[in-house]
Amino acid sequence: MVSSNRVFAQGTALLLAAAAGARGHMEMIKPCPRYNANGIDCPALPPGETKDYNENAPISSGGNKLQPFCKYSTPWPTPAATWTAGQQISVQFNTWGSTHSGGHCEWSVSYDGGSSFVVVHRVLQHCFYDADNNPQTVFNFTLPADLPGSDAAVFAWSWVNAMGNREFYMNCADVKIQGSSPSFTGPQMTVLNYPDYPTIPEFEGNYLTGLTYYENAPSITVHASYSSQDPGQSQSQSQSDDPPPQSSSPPSLF
Repeated sequence: MVSSNRVFAQGTALLLAAAAGARGHMEMIKPCPRYNANGIDCPALPPGETKDYNENAPISSGGNKLQPFCKYSTPWPTPAATWTAGQQISVQFNTWGSTHSGGHCEWSVSYDGGSSFVVVHRVLQHCFYDADNNPQTVFNFTLPADLPGSDAAVFAWSWVNAMGNREFYMNCADVKIQGSSPSFTGPQMTVLNYPDYPTIPEFEGNYLTGLTYYENAPSITVHASYSSQDPGQSQSQSQSDDPPPQSSSPPSLF
């Protein structure tokens, strides 16, 4: 005979699991990603588009491509934020999503409409948790001082969750960046658990898993870009639809 305490414990576990599924995952809400229904200070929708109430869904899961990079290709008609190179920015996430025990997060910028992304900030291993292991949904960091200017940059957050299905998350916001540098060189955004890219296992027990992909990410140089190009203002060069795949024979995992 099964004890009432054990039945209660099993029922509680099922309720907790259901609640976690109901609240979904993490999503960036400021700056407002394209079409996000939960975003803060969002621009008007492009003609013909509708709000996305599932912006917190992954773009890949279990080896299957669910959505393209950035989820949507049509940008906001106006920037969701205006920043200056070298300034501190604040990136905000929902407070009700499942953090999947943390994982690896990057924040990147594209100057070619989303074909290539250069990393401007990383929180690896324990993303969504602070140094005291408390939940963290606001990230403050300083943009590189030599980031070029653009009136149509794409700011991306990407995440490889530590626990759960092998997934890749990505939200993109259209921003304006004021800067005088002609170019910036930094790590290329790392993509994992997405078709044609490396896959790593769950890693709650070993948070070093996958770090070699980030540490060995190739460098990429981006250039100032403007929708109305003036003399002396150069465009980024990459023309591919998605960030280029990383090596099919990457370094061994930790």
